[in-house]
Amino acid sequence: MKILVGIKRVVDYNVRVRVLPDGSGVDIDGVKMSINPFDEIALEEALRIKEAGKATEVIVISCGNDECQQQLRTGLAMGADRAIQIKTGSALQPLSVAQALLRVIEREQPGLVILGKQAIDDDNSQTGQMLAALWNRPQATFASKLVLEGEKLTVTREVDAGLETIEVDLPAVVTVDLRLNEPRFVKLPDIMKAKRKPLDVIPLEELGVSVAGNLDITRYAAPPLRQKGIRVENAAQLVQELKNRGLL
Repeated sequence: MKILVGIKRVVDYNVRVRVLPDGSGVDIDGVKMSINPFDEIALEEALRIKEAGKATEVIVISCGNDECQQQLRTGLAMGADRAIQIKTGSALQPLSVAQALLRVIEREQPGLVILGKQAIDDDNSQTGQMLAALWNRPQATFASKLVLEGEKLTVTREVDAGLETIEVDLPAVVTVDLRLNEPRFVKLPDIMKAKRKPLDVIPLEELGVSVAGNLDITRYAAPPLRQKGIRVENAAQLVQELKNRGLL
């Protein structure tokens, strides 16, 4: 069984994000970029499934220009067997990404597709669900535990009320949450080996996917600064202050 893992190039989660002065986007000049943390967890889980003898190949895939090859090589260094770059210079919205992934799925015929539950740059949390609908296959979102037995996958999901356990038939789409696992550390010898692993480049135009989206982003802005807190002397003063602010 093949496992296809989608990864996205994003600003590293340790970086303090700055909005450009004209509000046209986020300043990424000289900023460290990395694999989206949720996608890194997805890849780690795929590798563990393969190491348990329940999969034969792990393929990492990403959409973007040649800069995303850095993240694909990191995925190969973690242990993926092959990498695929869907090459485009345009910023893709979730539906276009899902359509592009579907075209690759039709070529590769994976038994399982694993994605992060969302990307930390746009926080849409839509691609996995859209992909499952387009592929007409089961989906399990926000997974915190996976158990693969034959053609069945048991998934523990994190929901508002706690945990939910469901069973889906393969092939299926799974999106993963933070508590699923802790990704492995990439060692220097693995980075060197990754340079010799295959990385295929597929132009987006070859897949027949449109880059046009149905959402226009007009402006980016930093969140407002938090107001300075105050110290109260007693409970009565606290209640009065809450009433003054319309909170009680």
